[in-house]
Amino acid sequence: MAAASYDYDDAPGYEEGGPRATDLGYDPNFVPDSVKTFVVHLYRHIREKNVYEIHQMYEGSFQKLSERMFKESPWPSVDAVSAYVDNDHVFCLLYREMWFRHLYARLSPTLKQRIDSWDNYCSLFQVVLHGVVNMQLPNQWLWDMVDEFVYQFQSFCQYRAKMKNKTEQEIALLKQFDQAWNVYGVLNFLQALVEKSMIIQILEQEKEGLEEFTANDGYSYTGGSNVLKVLGYFSMVGLLRVHCLLGDYHTGLKCLQPIDISQPGGVYTSVIGSHIATIYHYGFANLMLRGYVESIREFSKMLLYIFKVKQYHQKSPQYEQILKKNEQMYALLALSLSLCPQVKLVAEDVNTQLREKYGEKMMRMQRYDDEAYALYDELFSYACPKFITPSAPTFDEPLVNYNQDAYRLQLKLFLYEVKQQQLLSGVRSYLKLYSTISMVKLASYMEVDEPTLRSILMTYKHKTHAVSVDGKIISNADVDFYIDDDMIHVVETKSAKRYGDYFMRQIVKLEEMIHEVDRVKLD
Repeated sequence: MAAASYDYDDAPGYEEGGPRATDLGYDPNFVPDSVKTFVVHLYRHIREKNVYEIHQMYEGSFQKLSERMFKESPWPSVDAVSAYVDNDHVFCLLYREMWFRHLYARLSPTLKQRIDSWDNYCSLFQVVLHGVVNMQLPNQWLWDMVDEFVYQFQSFCQYRAKMKNKTEQEIALLKQFDQAWNVYGVLNFLQALVEKSMIIQILEQEKEGLEEFTANDGYSYTGGSNVLKVLGYFSMVGLLRVHCLLGDYHTGLKCLQPIDISQPGGVYTSVIGSHIATIYHYGFANLMLRGYVESIREFSKMLLYIFKVKQYHQKSPQYEQILKKNEQMYALLALSLSLCPQVKLVAEDVNTQLREKYGEKMMRMQRYDDEAYALYDELFSYACPKFITPSAPTFDEPLVNYNQDAYRLQLKLFLYEVKQQQLLSGVRSYLKLYSTISMVKLASYMEVDEPTLRSILMTYKHKTHAVSVDGKIISNADVDFYIDDDMIHVVETKSAKRYGDYFMRQIVKLEEMIHEVDRVKLD
């Protein structure tokens, strides 16, 4: 029977007399008939490079079987299913990758399972990098591989940093397998995938019209394989994420630079999880580097996109994550706008939602008192990534937890930046009122002497400018100035009016009114 017409919900399994994991305990060697059918058909479609069917089984059947049969237990072991797939080495690696991902999502992995998952990723990536891979896999699956690889690294670092209640057996395993989820190993694999795939050169050739990587969403329709190229592409996003977790924002943005996120239709947008992760980490890195305008612009575009499409993902396994990242990006947008009040960059629908969620808090954050700092702390803590300390622990007694150290350091740096911005809001308010003003007059208004005012104005210049990844100086200021002798000349930046958006909104409103009038007439 072809997989396309096979309904896995009707397949026999635990529900029809087989042993239930919750009743008799988990038996890794028991393979229900529905799982046999699943792996046989998935294996066949992978061999046939039938991307459509692979995607249907990966996104649909695997999720349904997991929900119905493996809510509280792992899937059958790879040894138990290998006989049904000709003991194919690559398929078994792919199956184990899904097996561990399901385990992390549904249960709490043991230390040994965390280490085994690392070994499986090493084997899988070694095959991709050094073997002959003749497969076409869905972009969703390839993104999930990279995304899960980084997530499990993050999870392992957090787990390892909680040393206080570790057993002697766990400590012995940590000492024995000290290279598992090593930060250099993680970065090396991601970088190796980027380099071996030659994805940077492919993207450069695409600009010259010599490649069609983006036009084909990364798929190879000439009988080749998309696996290495797309893994290399998504690994650039993975590198951005890892460097954000480490607090190295400049390097993270540098890794993403080959992907032009200002151009619509990039391959990273073909998977919503990838799209959101890219913009979330890109925006956060810019926020930490004072690239507020870039953060505001990209968060606004992403939030508007989610606002329009989230209803179509309600049945997706990623739906809860989409909603969570949506809320976090609203918090980050509130932070960005509080530090750089450029509301004109925010789409109208997004601004409406933002005012409902954080309007009152944003007004209080402008005061720069103790309550304001507490709000900055609250929003940052809610919306920031789960920072990690990648170094191995010291096993000396007494054992202490250090899983919060990296987060506290990044929070401290962020709040220090906020405090440095404290005087800028006052300067900005006065500059908005004048086209020219003397140094003496402004100093008297601000109740400071002239040398102090000059220092404040230099701070304003410094804090409203940032250096981009390619070395260009970018202004975040809505109000700028220059000093000639003792006169301050104010230059207010004006954004081009977007007439098209305005007329489109009015047309939609008119159509709604006409529809309402017609309905009243019919009644």
